Amino acid sequence: MSSSQLYEKFIKQVIVLSQQKEFSLTSLLNNYLIVNYQLKLEQIDKLKAWLDGFRPFESTIVTELKKLYDVRFTYNSNAIEGNTLTQSETELVLTKGITVGGKTLDEHLEVIGHKNAIDYIESLAKKDAEISEWEIKQIHNLILRKINPDEAGSYRTLDVMAAGTNYHYPPHYLLSQLMRDFTIWLNSESALKLHPVEYATMAHYRFVSIHPFRDGNGRTARLLMNLLLIRAGYPIVVIDNKIRNDYINALVYGQQNQDDLGQLFDLVFDATITSLVEILRLLVTANSSRKKGQIFYQEITDFLDCSGLELDGGLS
Repeated sequence: MSSSQLYEKFIKQVIVLSQQKEFSLTSLLNNYLIVNYQLKLEQIDKLKAWLDGFRPFESTIVTELKKLYDVRFTYNSNAIEGNTLTQSETELVLTKGITVGGKTLDEHLEVIGHKNAIDYIESLAKKDAEISEWEIKQIHNLILRKINPDEAGSYRTLDVMAAGTNYHYPPHYLLSQLMRDFTIWLNSESALKLHPVEYATMAHYRFVSIHPFRDGNGRTARLLMNLLLIRAGYPIVVIDNKIRNDYINALVYGQQNQDDLGQLFDLVFDATITSLVEILRLLVTANSSRKKGQIFYQEITDFLDCSGLELDGGLS
């Protein structure tokens, strides 16, 4: 069957299944992955292959996804660090320039700074150049320059300890060497050979464990992680504020257990799957996808044909 025919068959199947209250495209995709792939990295690879089958994305879809993830990424990343603006309030600040009553000026400036940093990493991801300390400092500078211009983009000059734990971050006088070593690893052949999601997660962890800035390390780490993911063709991956405690505990566990990143990998893998599934859910029913995604439509229509789900209406 041609891509257009497979698209039509898929849409007809979805229309029928949509009559069932429990049906959703998200659950359909997740069910397919669970049935066919046990390892999360295998699920990620399948989702990424499907996603690539829909490139290039229509410009209107790209625009809508950017609006969605600018707000979602900014809200969750800032909320993890204590910003009290809700997601809807964050959207108002970004899209309408509205000041929310009862919220501090710094909280509004954090939203604007984070959005500017997203724009920066997206532009940086298009360039095939090594990531140096300068780029990392620039990410941090964009986050904090409207709030604390004296410290924005500058390494800390005092020693700090992780809040709520006995973990001591490296002393400030070692930061220059540690960050040089970090960027050497970041651009090394061995690092670039890793699976992109593992690579991005490890970069996030290594950076956070150095903790080169007095404030803004978590936001910078999540932006750096997403810079690496976007460069590898992945969508933005959001660490949801709802799992803030699990996320912090995963980082702490690694720091206290000889860099065991099992918990952190699991968390980031889940977040990556969530982003990939959500974007595919938007793409696969778009009319602009009619002549794309042949592998996806073939595999999912075959899965539905064999799944035993009730598909009345002559869809076989």
